[in-house]
Amino acid sequence: MSETLGQAAWEASGLGAPADVETLTRRVIELEQEIFELRAELNERDEDLAATRTTNRELMAQLLRLNS
Repeated sequence: MSETLGQAAWEASGLGAPADVETLTRRVIELEQEIFELRAELNERDEDLAATRTTNRELMAQLLRLNS
């Protein structure tokens, strides 16, 4: 009986493991996958931005040469 009361007190205190660890574990995995995908998308956008900036610099240099 004391073990049962101890377990109940432990769970009620919020210090014990959540009742549905499996659901939380699945959610963590989903969020980690989402983070991975968002980082990949961010890297792709960073590459696109760098390419656009390079093109912009080249076009500005051409424009300056034409106007000189």
